[in-house]
Amino acid sequence: MTAITPEIVEQHGLSSEEYERVLHALGREPNLVELGIFSVMWSEHCSYKSSRLHLKKLPTEAPWVICGPGENAGVIDIGDGQAAIFKMESHNHPSYIEPYQGAATGVGGILRDVFTMGARPIANANALRFGRPEHPKMKHLVQGVVAGIGGYGNCVGVPTVAGETNFHPAYDGNILVNAMTVGVANQDKIFYSAATGIGNPIVYVGSKTGRDGIHGATMASADFGEDAEAKRPTVQVGDPFTEKLLIEACLELMATDAIVAIQDMGAAGLTSSSVEMASKGGAGIRLDMNKVPCRETGMTPYEMMLSESQERMLMVLKPGKEAMAEAIFTKWELDFAVIGEVTDTGHMVLEFNGEVVCDIPLDPLADDAPLYDRPYLSKDEYKVWAGVKPLAEVPVSDDIAADLLTMMASPDLASRRWIAEQYDSQVGADTLQTGGDAGVVRVHGTGKALAITTDCTPRYVFADPYEGGKQAIAEAYRNLCAVGARPLAVTNCLNFANPQRPEIMAQIVHALEGMGDACRALDFPIVSGNVSLYNESKATGGGSAILPTPAIGGVGIITDLSKMMTMHFKQAGDAIYLVGPEFWAKPDPTRSHLGQSLWLRVVKGMEAGRTPPTDLVVERTAGEIIHELIADGLVNAVHDLSDGGLAVALAEMALAGDLGAEADLAGNPDYTPAQWWFGEDQGRYLVTVPDVAALNAALAKGTRDEDTAQIGFQRVGTVGGDSVLGVSLSTLRAANQRFFDEWMEG
Repeated sequence: MTAITPEIVEQHGLSSEEYERVLHALGREPNLVELGIFSVMWSEHCSYKSSRLHLKKLPTEAPWVICGPGENAGVIDIGDGQAAIFKMESHNHPSYIEPYQGAATGVGGILRDVFTMGARPIANANALRFGRPEHPKMKHLVQGVVAGIGGYGNCVGVPTVAGETNFHPAYDGNILVNAMTVGVANQDKIFYSAATGIGNPIVYVGSKTGRDGIHGATMASADFGEDAEAKRPTVQVGDPFTEKLLIEACLELMATDAIVAIQDMGAAGLTSSSVEMASKGGAGIRLDMNKVPCRETGMTPYEMMLSESQERMLMVLKPGKEAMAEAIFTKWELDFAVIGEVTDTGHMVLEFNGEVVCDIPLDPLADDAPLYDRPYLSKDEYKVWAGVKPLAEVPVSDDIAADLLTMMASPDLASRRWIAEQYDSQVGADTLQTGGDAGVVRVHGTGKALAITTDCTPRYVFADPYEGGKQAIAEAYRNLCAVGARPLAVTNCLNFANPQRPEIMAQIVHALEGMGDACRALDFPIVSGNVSLYNESKATGGGSAILPTPAIGGVGIITDLSKMMTMHFKQAGDAIYLVGPEFWAKPDPTRSHLGQSLWLRVVKGMEAGRTPPTDLVVERTAGEIIHELIADGLVNAVHDLSDGGLAVALAEMALAGDLGAEADLAGNPDYTPAQWWFGEDQGRYLVTVPDVAALNAALAKGTRDEDTAQIGFQRVGTVGGDSVLGVSLSTLRAANQRFFDEWMEG
């Protein structure tokens, strides 16, 4: 038996204080199997020990929420006895080490979280952050990640319909790969993970267990040193064709009454799946490790329990249903093995070669895992630490047309066509929209659709975590409203650096506070999510933390898909209106309008000024007005304003519709041209109006109470011609497509 030394404890990512807790929980020294199990279950990735305290403050309930955080994925009511089931997760560290498999298995894992609950996956989305394009490793990382996402999603037959890709030097040594899946299930066929029924058989299904991915959860809970390449064996290897078989086999078994509980083997593999099932059911668990299907000879219980081999599930079945279940999995050419049973001991007991090799009480592994209230800076202290420079004087644009061209050609705004073409967005034949403000997928066989978006503006969150957290939720809300959807709920992927640093913990705490306030004000609860910490690298010299990136995945419902809206210009002669906060008609001198704007960074080479504040009353009211305009057929196109402001939104609508916009370059005399065209004030939309008289009549009929009076309509131009702000559409399109084409061909 291996003696447990302080070095072995450290290698397992446990502090000396945590090891003392292990000794107390067991009343003795652990063996290596037990230490490994404590290591992964108490890792940041599985226990959320630094964030759990603050995650509890988020709003998670609404009349349409069927299941909030705590299960494999969140569940919401979408009417007609149906539910949408969705979640977002990170696969950051694996994707930096081995980009293709890291990204591919990220997609595979999030698919399993959704179909584990009884849903057929209908759409994938993603949120990707990369470092500087000129970084020597970045092209390889982008190519590998995009190929991995496409390779897995395309093979498994689930369309990728939405996402975002950003570049910033803060991600040079630690990229972010966040994957999201949305599925649909009948509300009377939703499956949960709590193991119940003493004596019920525990069944292993799917692929065999190998040595890939061992200690993946622990690796994902530490920052990178110089040895990133040496961690390659901790990255799992995925097989999308097996996953497709697993989806079909699980859904076929779910149509029977055989399943008591089901859990995906994700991070920490067989360990976390068995611990979570037993602890949620208030039961115990006994496993015979000799019965675990293995694809490599001589595997030890330590390796079997910690392996993160892909395409595997754990189930509790009703007694007597084993033969029927086995016949289904054998038909789909998948492994099936009864490996244990539910017990009443409250312990996890593992047997191997006739001996007990592990006996751990479950409470310390799950509910009583370490929980830290880590120190963090106050908002004022954080601002001093962040050192974001104020905009002492308002920068000016020398040439709006030239600046627009520069912006549209930048990596931040360049066409993502090269990426999108590698994803099958049409498989399943229910995709209605991609490339707009949100992806839209029909709920098969119905007249309704789900809208899906991913959003976050990390530079805003770094400058002001509270306002940045609010803005991330508000932008997801706007994107859903812009396609005609009613926003229903949020999943998230909270990507931050080392929480043991008070400034990083401040980013987490204040961003969550902003997110929570926004969700409450917008009736937009958080039903699932993932926390990914220690996203920083010592390998880039001196240590570098990512920008705080609380990525938001939003889901909304379009009850009548004939009312779906797109952003592209439809017909010449339509009036173009800016809809948003009333102050745009009467400027507010306290705002710079350009603080933290993309224009400031791309054109002026500065990251300065305050994060644009988000007025949540304005956001909600503007969203309701956009819904009314769409429902009443008063608008032909809608697009929310975000990175790049008004000028970029106009250009994107024009390129999408291959129609220009006639607008006065001088803009609004109350603003500098740069403020007017490139300011990133929140709560704003562009709409095109075919019948101005009908719009005015509708506005005159409105009650205009105190809240709606905060929303103004301002005409900014007319659809038509072949240019935008003096730049021809052909020049604009060529500039917009150049970056990826030249980078990937070069």
